[in-house]
Amino acid sequence: MRVVLSTYGSRGDVEPLVGLAVRLRELGAEVRLCAPPDEEFAARSAALGVPLVPVGDPVRALVTGAAPAPTDFPTRVARLTAASYEAVLGQAAEGGAVVATGLFPSVAGARAAAEKAGARFVYAGLQPTVLPSPHHPPFRYPGRPAPPEGADNAKLWELDVESMNALFGGAVNAHRASVGLPTAANVRDHVLTGRPWLATDPTLGPWRLPAELDVVQTGAWLLPDPRPLPAGLTAFLDAGEPPVYVGFGSMPMRGSEDVARLAVEQARAAGRRVVVGRGWAELSGGAELSGGEGGTGAADGPDSPDDCFVVGEVNHQALFARVAAVVHHGGAGTTAAAARAGAPQLVVPQIVDQPYWAARVAELGIGAVHDTAVPTAGSVAAALRAVLSPQTRDRAVAVAAGIRTDGAEVAARLLLDGS
Repeated sequence: MRVVLSTYGSRGDVEPLVGLAVRLRELGAEVRLCAPPDEEFAARSAALGVPLVPVGDPVRALVTGAAPAPTDFPTRVARLTAASYEAVLGQAAEGGAVVATGLFPSVAGARAAAEKAGARFVYAGLQPTVLPSPHHPPFRYPGRPAPPEGADNAKLWELDVESMNALFGGAVNAHRASVGLPTAANVRDHVLTGRPWLATDPTLGPWRLPAELDVVQTGAWLLPDPRPLPAGLTAFLDAGEPPVYVGFGSMPMRGSEDVARLAVEQARAAGRRVVVGRGWAELSGGAELSGGEGGTGAADGPDSPDDCFVVGEVNHQALFARVAAVVHHGGAGTTAAAARAGAPQLVVPQIVDQPYWAARVAELGIGAVHDTAVPTAGSVAAALRAVLSPQTRDRAVAVAAGIRTDGAEVAARLLLDGS
């Protein structure tokens, strides 16, 4: 059976599909991954034997501002819809399946390709908030009118259809017409389908009932990571008490650099060593964060001062099992990895689904949340004290015991069984 997995987004959008791809291949399916052509995504998929079909422009360059993006929004929507359609159509097979997540225009293109190829289509949400529910509001799109004061979630989701049609309907339907497919009066519900999947852990990101939408929650698509930690990092970890990890993944952290700097400074002030994840913000434990001199510039290596170690791409599953706490942006993947490791979390949410994951961390008692707008030494220090308390550690360990690891297995068998 040919299964095409499609996304356009950052590492948090790509990694779950890689996990699903590996399990599908182990069960005998022929798998293709359509994703952005970033070097790190290509290297990751190649190392696992998953062919990557490039879609659109590299995401990292767009997110960090290293490459210009079209300023005209309809043009951007049209380009991404068409790029995803062409990539998926080139790989999809009649009687096979297409699973899509990521940015809405990319999913719309993948759905159109599945229809054209005669393949089954599945939309997969990587957080509950992308799916209509009476229990949470939709994401608010910039530039759209403010909702009526006092509107409940049901009304907000009705207005969301109008917003989605206004923002995406023209370009998506123009593309559908151009390839001989019927247009959709409600592009949101057409793309999400009447039976979407939710690839989140039921403890971390539950689908709450009652709800009208028929959602299949598979569990998160986690991929066991056997990669050893770099020798230098292992030596650093072995040399003292568990450090605090500070990293913000794919977030460029423009305008929020103080949070990263203060987290490092306050962890050190509390007598904690620090591991800094360089990420797309190019964080460093040297000049950029501490105000000192130096910094190796290496992908993995000790930086200045000697109680700080800077890492690039690293096995979070192995690292988070050895840290005192994880300070991060609230991405779905990082939140799940820290929760699974039983590591307390300090979440500094930036955009889209990150406030949701931050709220879940607080609700579960496995960490704390800090607003990026007004960071001070005192506020960050107080948040770290709460996160590093024995009570938070005990709760994080208890919750970790309930995190499921079979989501990719569940999803793969559903696809292969036609469920």
